[in-house]
Amino acid sequence: MKAALHEWNLAPKEAIALQKELATRLESDDRIAPVTHIAGMDIGFEDNGDTTRAAVVVLKWDPQTAPDLTLVEHVVHREPTRMPYIPGLLSFREIPAALGAFERLNILPELIMVDGQGIAHPRRLGIAAHLGLWLDLPTIGVAKSRLYGKHDEVGEVRGDWVPLRAGNETIGAVLRSRDKVKPVFVSPGHRISLETALDWVMRCLGRTKLPEPTRLADRLASRRDQHVKKPQNSLF
Repeated sequence: MKAALHEWNLAPKEAIALQKELATRLESDDRIAPVTHIAGMDIGFEDNGDTTRAAVVVLKWDPQTAPDLTLVEHVVHREPTRMPYIPGLLSFREIPAALGAFERLNILPELIMVDGQGIAHPRRLGIAAHLGLWLDLPTIGVAKSRLYGKHDEVGEVRGDWVPLRAGNETIGAVLRSRDKVKPVFVSPGHRISLETALDWVMRCLGRTKLPEPTRLADRLASRRDQHVKKPQNSLF
């Protein structure tokens, strides 16, 4: 784990100012090591929101067998929730537990897919972008719903996509990941371009609308983990 990026005990105004500053540090060009492992990350809550439940899965990437990726490790990490829900500041509520989960991994991935937004955020710092800066790893946001931006209608065929825009800026893509099923919202986080982010999401699509890394992380984060086959080196 790299050195701490910032403190977490911030007032909302301080957190907003920090988001604006951190967004200037994001890299929008590809800086990715050869990918052998891809992580998926999602967050859930327990105890009426008092406990944050961070789920991380690590899948072995083999282009010969994709999208049938092999689950090699997964972690669920719980800790007290540090911030109440404040629109636009979700990463300050969720990332502390996510970092705890990543610290417990035995296998460090070269690429991370996050159930949430990358730069498709009012201040261009959704949870995927924020996490990428903390870990200094390439991150992609794959969200089930739109947080910010506007877009045209997207085609009905798997692989169709249209830009997600904020004014004249492209902040993501609206991707039809399965024929005639509601699209997903893909946005780059850190150290990756939109084109490469879309390519990786498409490569990791199985039989559902979500790429396998975030689909499995979503199951763990929301306690639907009975269908996730535990790897030999499971940590729980």
